[in-house]
Amino acid sequence: MNYFRTAAFKKAWRGLGRERQEKAEETLLKLAEALEGRLVIEGLGLKPLRRGLWEARSGIHDRIIFRRRRDVVEFFLIGSHDEVVKFLKNS
Repeated sequence: MNYFRTAAFKKAWRGLGRERQEKAEETLLKLAEALEGRLVIEGLGLKPLRRGLWEARSGIHDRIIFRRRRDVVEFFLIGSHDEVVKFLKNS
């Protein structure tokens, strides 16, 4: 499986505090294990959005938006619920 972080994701990542980055990194690792079939997908709060986009929960406030196509996973955004809604309206 190949994983890519878009420029928008990287920019949002830099805006997170250290604690939120650590929680998000933990979530990304669990998500990778789940997508590769090595872990049950519990506790990630996975939710289908639209057009192949998915949301995973990273802590109480943060959400990670991604898409999986075959063996490629692309991360688009990490942010609050409001930022996710804004992203979906603009995409």
